Amino acid sequence: MPAKKTLVAFLDELASSSPAPGGGSVAALAGALGAALTAMVCNLTIGKKKYAAVEGEMKKILAQAEKMRGLFTALIDEDTRAFNKVMEAFSLPKDTEPQKALRSAAIREATKEATNVPLEVMKHCIDALALTQQVAASGNVNSVSDAGVSAYMLHAAVEAAALNVRINLNNLNDSEFVGWKTDEMDSLMNTSRMMLEEIQGIVADKLKHD
Repeated sequence: MPAKKTLVAFLDELASSSPAPGGGSVAALAGALGAALTAMVCNLTIGKKKYAAVEGEMKKILAQAEKMRGLFTALIDEDTRAFNKVMEAFSLPKDTEPQKALRSAAIREATKEATNVPLEVMKHCIDALALTQQVAASGNVNSVSDAGVSAYMLHAAVEAAALNVRINLNNLNDSEFVGWKTDEMDSLMNTSRMMLEEIQGIVADKLKHD
């Protein structure tokens, strides 16, 4: 599975002619990188006398950030599996009417699953951004730029995952599902943009007074 490969092997596979892993897995990887940076800021804050008052808070955030990192890492592979299921559905026989009906149903269900995976990435990014905002505000000021990078990575994951949601929705003619998921996607993107702006403001203020 891609998530367990070395970075070089993962990038080689990503650059190959194989369509998976692709953009969806990269979106999840960006989320994992963002969560890892948030965890790093916590680790660089915990144990410092200057930040003794927030040590308990940082330990809680650290545990949550590490959980997020694990979720994003799992979603790297989940996106690839979901894409492969879509491809398997397209490869089903279509010689008879019953076969065509079965194939169409399989494609529809696999595409819905492939839509839900990047949406999960987006949802987890909102939770991770909330953690990043806390460490940007209260964590080690010497690592505030890392908190800023974390926010950028998490927001990039949101925007990238949204592209994967869109391309899958374009292949569905279930108007109720498409409308519901489009609204969900738009809401998550708007929330992410707002949170990124807030975190950018915190980081800029701390860098100005550093």
